[in-house]
Amino acid sequence: MCGATAIDLFAGAGGLSKGLEQAGITVLSGFEWDEDSCDTFAKSHPLAGVVHADVGRVSWKKWQGVDLVVGGPPCQPWSSGGKRLGSDDARDGWPAYLRAIKALKPQMFLAENVAGLTQGLQRERWMTLVCEMSDLGYSVTTRVVNAADYGVPQKRRRCFIVGIRGGGVFRFPGPSHGPGRRWPWKSAGTVLSDVPIGEPNRAIVTFARSPDVRPSPYDGHVYNGGGRPIDLTLPAPTLLASMGGNKTPWIDSEGIVPEYHAHLMGGGRPRSGSVPGARRISVEEAALLQTFPLGTWFAGPRSSRYRQVGNAVPPRLAEVIGRALLRQLGA
Repeated sequence: MCGATAIDLFAGAGGLSKGLEQAGITVLSGFEWDEDSCDTFAKSHPLAGVVHADVGRVSWKKWQGVDLVVGGPPCQPWSSGGKRLGSDDARDGWPAYLRAIKALKPQMFLAENVAGLTQGLQRERWMTLVCEMSDLGYSVTTRVVNAADYGVPQKRRRCFIVGIRGGGVFRFPGPSHGPGRRWPWKSAGTVLSDVPIGEPNRAIVTFARSPDVRPSPYDGHVYNGGGRPIDLTLPAPTLLASMGGNKTPWIDSEGIVPEYHAHLMGGGRPRSGSVPGARRISVEEAALLQTFPLGTWFAGPRSSRYRQVGNAVPPRLAEVIGRALLRQLGA
């Protein structure tokens, strides 16, 4: 398995590929239908080919012999934030992913998706997916992990599925960061500060007219929009693909959040107007929270760039899992 090769389906901005490359895996090609994402991937992976196509229509003859097939099939059908139509949703990328596995018969595969795939109404479909993968001749192991437990400065729960052809059970790496572990969680403040990085997001932050206060100053609906304040002493909350405008998380540079929370908890009246010192994080700062290297370029208008970042697998998490794959297979 020395010199393992991979292709990345539904590659997006290339976070998964970036991490695998950092682990020592050669990514041959990324497949993606979104033009901006293709341009981003090409810039960050100059030695890999970019295939701008519908993965469901690709002929796989050219990539026979690849060691590893990876990918994150579109998660909208399974996300808790959507309608959760699952396999009834036309955006479901799992059939195309399974077709690629069947055609290429790689030694191993790695798939990533939202944690909601394993829960509630979607659990039956998830179990069916695992059976379909097993029927293709793979020993399948699944786990929901939190990226913060592996050194990513962001709480992000994702489901990973690993298959090894011909037997063998993949052992997921144990969490390395967090309470009682070798290292503490990496806080958002290790990559962000009051000093802005990148192109400013000018969307203002205002006090909500009817605040919904929770025990934590950083929870509830106390300010306008879906973007909440970031506690720089902890991993950031999950970054969403819907970032942009007032849906973008923000930094409290003047310490207003804890003071205002105490004010409301003490029975104080809601305030109005803009929040002093509040600023929305930039695309570049969001990318740092995802552990993309500083200076990573993203193509397209700002809304597209936020979406690419929010949809990505954190490269740091992908690297940890990639190293475990190679280590177990003796690479």
